[in-house]
Amino acid sequence: MADAFSKNPQQQLKLPGILGGLGPLAHIEFEQRLLHHSSRRGARCDQEHPNWIVLSAASTPDRTRSLLGTGADCVPYLVRNSHRLKTMGADFLVVTCNTAHGFYSTVQAQLEIPWLHMMDATVKYIAESFPTVQRVGILATDGTLRSQLYTTSLAQYGISPILPALGSPIQHRVMESIYSPDWGIKATGAWVSDIALIELIVVSRWLADQGAELIIAGCTELSIGLAKLSQLPINWSDPLDVMANLTLDLVYGTVSAPSVVSAQRFS
Repeated sequence: MADAFSKNPQQQLKLPGILGGLGPLAHIEFEQRLLHHSSRRGARCDQEHPNWIVLSAASTPDRTRSLLGTGADCVPYLVRNSHRLKTMGADFLVVTCNTAHGFYSTVQAQLEIPWLHMMDATVKYIAESFPTVQRVGILATDGTLRSQLYTTSLAQYGISPILPALGSPIQHRVMESIYSPDWGIKATGAWVSDIALIELIVVSRWLADQGAELIIAGCTELSIGLAKLSQLPINWSDPLDVMANLTLDLVYGTVSAPSVVSAQRFS
């Protein structure tokens, strides 16, 4: 009789490479989502979850400052660490940082394996799962907003973005909830401060008041914070959940991985 603990109902076809540490909680949160959705799909023991490779590259310069030209260039770090994952056997990359996608085209052009595009995948999920939604709010860093990462992806589906203006008081509250050295989510680690949670409620209510029907947590720290809240004034979509499910689909061949040539924008 076969050993019940060696049962593996699905054959793993692809090995994901997770570029984490951007910030330090990003890949940890993403791996938890992977395990959660793997369990939802039927995994019941160690051997029924997929293998993956993770590299926590916390030394990578801040992506927002890099985009704004006020900090060190993070591209060499993204390229070098992506190559490391490829060398370790990764078939495709998941970069657990929204703002890092501002460098997507530059980095992808230097890689031999595809980097999955978080914005395109998230907006595709929203368009398919919420077909009546026409106005989507974006909570994100200054760098992500300036790069128009979600705005560009939303435009492909004719969905209007609702977002705070750069430099506005409401966007300042978003940035403080992420970066405040005293109570921001990057500073407090696995514990999210009450002040940060209150700020996320305030900015979410602001987006709802502007007409947003759904909001996107466009930063990993915001995904972590919003997941701590039992009630929000508006529904939200989490790119980490979208990417976890897409990763599992690729791992087991439910969908095909994009080629490097077509990976300039994954959809």
